[in-house]
Amino acid sequence: MASLICGSIAFDTILSFEGRFQEQILPDQIHILNVAFLVPSMRREFGGCAGNIAYNQRLLGGNPFIMATVGSDAGTYFDKLAKHDIATDFIREIPEAFTAQAIITTDRDNNQITAFHPGAMMQSHLNDVTAAIATMANTSTPITIGIVAPDGRDGMLTHSKQFAKANVPFIFDPGQGLPLFDGKELLEMIELATYVAVNDYEAEMLCQKTGLSLPEVSDRVEALIVTKGAQGSVIYNQGQMIDIPVVEATQLLDPTGCGDSFRAALLFGIENQLDWPTIGRLGSLLGSLKIASQGGQNHEFHIDAIRTAFKNNFGYELSK
Repeated sequence: MASLICGSIAFDTILSFEGRFQEQILPDQIHILNVAFLVPSMRREFGGCAGNIAYNQRLLGGNPFIMATVGSDAGTYFDKLAKHDIATDFIREIPEAFTAQAIITTDRDNNQITAFHPGAMMQSHLNDVTAAIATMANTSTPITIGIVAPDGRDGMLTHSKQFAKANVPFIFDPGQGLPLFDGKELLEMIELATYVAVNDYEAEMLCQKTGLSLPEVSDRVEALIVTKGAQGSVIYNQGQMIDIPVVEATQLLDPTGCGDSFRAALLFGIENQLDWPTIGRLGSLLGSLKIASQGGQNHEFHIDAIRTAFKNNFGYELSK
C-alpha cells in the first residue's frame, strides 16, 4: 500500500518572539495595525504540509509519495527526502520559480503569525493525480489513499476531483488554504472527500463559509476530524462525537508541523484499518512528540517505540 500526499513543499524560516502577541496588538486599533516584533532567534527548516506529512508517515513505516511543485532552489530538499527514503517520483520542478517559503513567528504561548510566498506551489494543478494512481496501480505499492493538503488553489480543486474520479479515498485538509475558497467550492470538495480534517479555527471558518454545522459536515463524509491543540481533538463518525485526549509532551518547544504529524497518523490508521479512537490517540501521541522538537522534520522515532509509548499512555496495543 502507498499514499499520495498532495500539498506544499516549503522552506520554513522560524522566528521566536519572547513576548505575547496579545500584549502587542491593541484590539481597538486593529484597523491601523502597525507592529514590529523583536525575534532574537531564527532558523531555517524543511517544511510544507506534504513534506511534513510524508516525513512522519515514513517514520511510521508507511510508503508516502509526495505530489508537489518546487522551484529550482529545491536541491537540498530533495537530498533530505532521499536521506529518509521518501519517494519523489511525483514532485515537479518549476525552473523559473522559487520553492514556497513560509516565514513563521511564534510567541511564548505558541501562537503563530505566518507570511507565505507560494512560489512554485501555484503551479500544483499541473500535477495529475489520475496519472500517478495509474502509474502505481500494478506495482507492489499501489496508491490506496490520499490527502489533499494546503497547496495551490487550483491544484487542491483539481486533485480533489481526480481522487474522487479514480475512486481512491482521500482526506480533504484545507488548512491555511481554506480562505482561498468560497462556500460553494468548499461544499464541492467536502462532497468529493472521504474524510475532512481541520483545526478548531478552521472548523469555525468552514462552518461560516458553507453554512453547515460540524455535525452536518460530518454527515457528508465518513469522518470529520477537528484538532484543538492542547485540548485534544474530536472525531465525528457515524453520528458519534469521539473525544480524543491530549498526550502530555516532555517539553513545549515548537508547534510547527504538529497538525501534519496528526494527519500522518490519520493516513497510517486508515491504511491499517484501526478504529477511530485509536487513530485519534495515535495522532495525539505523534503531536506530543513533534512539539518537543523544533521544526517540522527534526523529531525521530521508530514504529516499535511508538507502539510501546502508545500502550504506556493508553493501556492497550496499537493494533486492529
